[in-house]
Amino acid sequence: MPRRLCREAWRRGGGQAEEAEADESRGRIPPSPPRFMEVLFISLITFIAATVGTTTGFGTSTLMIPILVMFLPPIETIFLVAIIHWFGDIWKIVLFRSGFHLRLLLLFGLVGLATSYVGASLTLGVNEPLFLRLLGLFVAGYALFLVFQPKWKVPAGDLTAVTGGALSGFFAGLFGIGGAIRSLFLTIFDLPKAMYLATAGAIGLLVDSTRIITYFTEGVTLPNRLWWGLFLFIPISFVGAQTAKKIVDKIPQPMFRAVVAFLLFVIGLKLLLFPS
Repeated sequence: MPRRLCREAWRRGGGQAEEAEADESRGRIPPSPPRFMEVLFISLITFIAATVGTTTGFGTSTLMIPILVMFLPPIETIFLVAIIHWFGDIWKIVLFRSGFHLRLLLLFGLVGLATSYVGASLTLGVNEPLFLRLLGLFVAGYALFLVFQPKWKVPAGDLTAVTGGALSGFFAGLFGIGGAIRSLFLTIFDLPKAMYLATAGAIGLLVDSTRIITYFTEGVTLPNRLWWGLFLFIPISFVGAQTAKKIVDKIPQPMFRAVVAFLLFVIGLKLLLFPS
């Protein structure tokens, strides 16, 4: 998600969950039981987002955060979705492990992690809405290019993998929307379905592990009802991932790239029109 929203959420909601937990530990208020309708709604959104995110390799956070932030504090939303997203990365690796490519992961992923810090360090100095609109224009334009030039690709050699990883990491760090950027560069190689999804999952696992640890060490937590809710959300995310695998298995390889391009176009259009 855009890094500016993360900063605002941290400022507005960073201490809310921690204060609630402290109150419970001191006996001021009883532990909050799971609210059935809230948990049921989050479970439904988790299933839909996990299905879409696993089918295309990205989009889980893009779908969940704008909806959940309407009734949860922003910092709780970010942390909850990060945890669900982390398990989604695992499901991609497990379900599409036949396509796991260690060399591509190392060349693409590790370089991307390094350059993401460079991009993140420049975040405060950019006009974020303007740059997000430009990024959205580029992503949407690239998606249309893939639709009209479906056979175009770049060989997945070492140099192109390092270049793609470096650029995707840099832009992900700069704008804070890693999944779509990562998938954009992975589609350049026109990888087989299983290799594309397993690689996207493995790279996402590295990135998500880093940010979850950062959130937790900074004192971010969840209210009890959401911690308990994870016992439902996580299995449901796996069901969504399994559903996605059945969908992916039925999509012919030549059409798979077009499916990814379609969602990239939607994300690009969203960034162009609604960058916040």
